[in-house]
Amino acid sequence: MIIKKNINFGNYSKKISVRRSFICGVKGTTLSKSEIRFLKKYKPWGIILFERNIKSINQAKILVNNVKKLFGDTKYPVLVDEEGGRVSRFKKIIDTSSFSAKFFANLYKNNIKKFKIYSEVYINQISYIFKLIGINHNTVPVLDLYRKNSHKIIGDRSYSNNPKIVKKISNIFLNKFNKNQINTIIKHIPGHGLAKVDSHKALPIVKKDINYLLKNDFETFKNHSSLIAMTGHILYQKIDNQNCATHSKKVISVIRKNIGFKNILLTDDISMKALKDPINISTLKSFSAGCNIVLHCNGKLSEMKKVAENSPLLSKFVIKKTSQIAKILS
Repeated sequence: MIIKKNINFGNYSKKISVRRSFICGVKGTTLSKSEIRFLKKYKPWGIILFERNIKSINQAKILVNNVKKLFGDTKYPVLVDEEGGRVSRFKKIIDTSSFSAKFFANLYKNNIKKFKIYSEVYINQISYIFKLIGINHNTVPVLDLYRKNSHKIIGDRSYSNNPKIVKKISNIFLNKFNKNQINTIIKHIPGHGLAKVDSHKALPIVKKDINYLLKNDFETFKNHSSLIAMTGHILYQKIDNQNCATHSKKVISVIRKNIGFKNILLTDDISMKALKDPINISTLKSFSAGCNIVLHCNGKLSEMKKVAENSPLLSKFVIKKTSQIAKILS
C-alpha cells in the first residue's frame, strides 16, 4: 500500500461526509446539464464508466476531470469494469480480449515464470491507461468459482474451480493493482459460480447447503483484504429462501461472520432484472440487509434520482474505509 503523507485525511473525511451512499453511471461521453445538476445535488460516493462513456483516452480524461472538478476531489472514486477477456470497457482504446482470467490461470498452472511476466506487464499497462484517464477503481478480481455446467456469464471470467488457486491469483492481481495505485473491487460475493442463469436477466437460485458453500464458493472470499466487495444477486435457498444476497440480512450476516469480510459491501447493479422490486424499494432493501453502497449503472436519470433519494449520507464506517482507499490511490 502506498501512503501519501502530504494529505490530511482528517480533513478528507469531513469533505466526503456530505456524500450519499450510492454510485451511478452517466449516459454519454460528456456530462449533460441535467447530470451536472444531479451530481451537485445528490453527491454520489462515486461514478462508474462503461464502453458508452469511453471513445478515446483524451475524451474520457476530460469527462473524468469534469466529474472530479464538481467535487473538488482528485481522488473522487471513478470505477470501471476492466477484467480483460469478454469484459472490457476500453475496447475503443486497447484490445484485451485474449487476457481473460482463464488465460492467466492457465499460465499460472503451466508456467509460473510466464504468469509473473505476463500479469506484471498486463496490469502495468492497464493501470497506465487508468491513470491517463483518471480512473482509480477496477472491479476486479472475479473470485467466482468456475463450473462447467453453470451459466456462461462467469465462464472464462473465473480463474479456476479450485478455491485455493482463485485465492492465490486474486491476491496477486489485487496487490499488483494496489501497487499501481488502483483500488480493486472483488466480486461477486459470496459467489456466483453455481448460477444457472444470468442475473442481468433473471434471479439465479443456488440450492447447495451452507457447509458446501463455505468450503467451496464462499471460501474464495474468506477474510479477503480487498477494501470493497460487490455482492451477487443470487438466492441461496438453504440460507434465505426469500431474498437474494443483496437483499438478505441472513446472507450478509454469513458474509460478515462466516466469510469474515470486514470492509465495504457494494451491491451489483441495482437495475438488473434479477431484482423484481421497484428501484426505490430495491435500494432500501439493500441498505436494510446490510449493504453499504448501492450501485446503479444504466445512466437513466429518472432511476438514478430514486436511488439517490433513498440512499443515506455516508456512514462513519464508509467514511473511514473511503479514507483508507484514498491512501492507495494515485
